[in-house]
Amino acid sequence: MPLKPRNSVTITLMISLVFLVLLFSGFLQFPSISSPLPNFRDSALLSSSNSLPDPFTNLLSAYQNWDSRVGCVQYREMHKASILAQVGSSGTNGSSSLQVSGGETECSGLKLNHVSILVKGWTWIPDNLNNLYGCSCGLSCLWTKSSILADKPDALLFETSTPPRQRHSGDPLRVYMDLEAGRRRSGFDDLFVSYHAKDDVQATYAGSLFHNGRNYRISPYKNNNTLVYWSSSRCLPQRNELALRLLKLLPHHSFGKCLNNVGGLDKALSYYPECANDASTIPKWWDHLHCAMSHYKFVLAIENTWTESYVTEKLFYALDSGSVPIYFGAPNVADFVPPHSIIDGNKFSSLEELAKYVTAIANDPVAYAEYHAWRRCGVMGNYGKARATSLDTLPCRLCEAVSRRGGRSAHANL
Repeated sequence: MPLKPRNSVTITLMISLVFLVLLFSGFLQFPSISSPLPNFRDSALLSSSNSLPDPFTNLLSAYQNWDSRVGCVQYREMHKASILAQVGSSGTNGSSSLQVSGGETECSGLKLNHVSILVKGWTWIPDNLNNLYGCSCGLSCLWTKSSILADKPDALLFETSTPPRQRHSGDPLRVYMDLEAGRRRSGFDDLFVSYHAKDDVQATYAGSLFHNGRNYRISPYKNNNTLVYWSSSRCLPQRNELALRLLKLLPHHSFGKCLNNVGGLDKALSYYPECANDASTIPKWWDHLHCAMSHYKFVLAIENTWTESYVTEKLFYALDSGSVPIYFGAPNVADFVPPHSIIDGNKFSSLEELAKYVTAIANDPVAYAEYHAWRRCGVMGNYGKARATSLDTLPCRLCEAVSRRGGRSAHANL
């Protein structure tokens, strides 16, 4: 028997009332428009996929799946802006986070054709940077720790020791370098080198000098039962707390002193004996760092200090190992890395949301492979410029700065 119009109205009003009660009580919840949810392309890729979760282990097979579904042509189209930044004209980069040499247009500003820099005292700079370099504009650059080879240096470089308080006429320029987060000048320097573009000469951590002598064997297979690699032996309270909260949500191995869950230190070779660098020597943890990382789909990278442009080797080690970094640190980290190459933990509204996203990526070979597309398709974006302003290229760039100042002939600060 059909309902009377009055009954229909009554039922509709009752249903609406129940709905409103549930909504305002919090039983029903809708996502907030203003929530800082991640806006990654593979989120759409994941949601549009009709396939069941695929907890893959073979990275090369994941690449093949990505090639058949996406491919480099479509990827390059999606990242046109990054490609333009990559091939931009000299002196431009689309980012204020990186210094870019002016190229041949600034050759006229050089006052010296040859510059020698003498490195004083202990420094993090590896000895194999010592060399005679042929730089742009016909400038030659001698970088050495030997006062015999540089008996009349144009500049003295200090890192862990303090430069002379005074510089007299005819003395070398005083260069001070601090690559730590604080960027503290000595107070007695003529040129200052740091990781930040605002200082006289920038030296990012994106180069390869910190990696010398390490085993670069990259595993083609990824652990599926243990998704995340974590290693830290400087147990800072804030970093430890963040790592503990996130790693509780994800299967992981922790190889360092902090939150160790593999039965002790230096256990990586027990898990991956193929990572041994030299059987005739006692292994050090850094010898097999990249090789061990390469067995994991993700590497957790948490900076000691979160500040602008302070993007350290913690992130670049993970990229070089063929893993996907889960990163917490510099708010402008995107200016230093290839497009769609890392998972920025600060872009998620909660660690639970981040862990859910990481798990979904781990179970989708196409979405995971897209995090590696930048190197397979040659789309570096600003990463190329981050490497070009790294410690690897510091000799020529610092020699250029010294040449512009005139070296020993520069005005003395008494």
